[in-house]
Amino acid sequence: MTLTASLCQKEGLTHWRQSEFNLRQVKKRYRKVQKIKHSTSKNENKREAQQEAVIEAHKLYLLRAEELILKAKLTLPKFNVSSELAKLKKNQIKDFIVHAERQIDQINRRVIQGEKIPHEEKVFSLFEGHTEWISKGKAGVPVELGLRVCILEDQNGFILHHRVMEKETDDKIAVNMVTDAQKNFPDLKSCSFDKGFHSRKNQIDLKAHLELVVLPKKGRLNKEDKTREHSDDFQVERRQHSAVESGINALEVHGLDKCPDHGIEGFKRYVALAVLARNIQKLGAELRKQEKKEEERRQRRKRAA
Repeated sequence: MTLTASLCQKEGLTHWRQSEFNLRQVKKRYRKVQKIKHSTSKNENKREAQQEAVIEAHKLYLLRAEELILKAKLTLPKFNVSSELAKLKKNQIKDFIVHAERQIDQINRRVIQGEKIPHEEKVFSLFEGHTEWISKGKAGVPVELGLRVCILEDQNGFILHHRVMEKETDDKIAVNMVTDAQKNFPDLKSCSFDKGFHSRKNQIDLKAHLELVVLPKKGRLNKEDKTREHSDDFQVERRQHSAVESGINALEVHGLDKCPDHGIEGFKRYVALAVLARNIQKLGAELRKQEKKEEERRQRRKRAA
């Protein structure tokens, strides 16, 4: 509404001269929807009456929103988009109309028709449509909004490969992470994973690409699993696995905790730059370590002389 009114003003059109009043009316109905509560009374009649009030408030809110969307659609053809900025604003208005119509449809289905909206249809950001609801299952931060990023580190802490996970879970990318990394690093012969990557199929498929697969099983272990997970090789690799957490933390500390870029391509580019920065930092740390050891050797030689 604000974008349409602003563009109308620049184009000298009077179609949205009451835009501020219309915006207040929409907000007023929205606040009423927010405040009205579902009844918790044990009385069936009271519950039904309150539910009718909830539905009626939503109907009035949606009706006003639909009127303004229709008005915006009728206004769009009247714009003389001679400048690139005007074209950009017009496209933004079209995008917001699509978002608004989707939200109206979902509110109607969820509140008025009592339908449960499937998770894959939900949108968590109008500006970054790729944003996902991530259930972390951790105390303090049970959920986050963003995208998952999987990284594969070598024994020295360098990131060999990374993947931005769009609507993917860990168990769906385990094999691809290994095969993609082996294209650039064919000497990759073993790999350690979190339990989230486990599936029976992954256990079998990974053995075709790796000499040692360190993939803990979820749930109860049978005799074969216990023997495999208590083997010396498995335990050695598993103890080194915790080091990857420092790599993830380093990426967050060095800028990846929040992405200032826009769009999914911008997000992927920012992740790649963060990985590159982390590897350069790690390389610098290793060079400093070597210089320190060399300096210590020179000092020992001087004292011995």
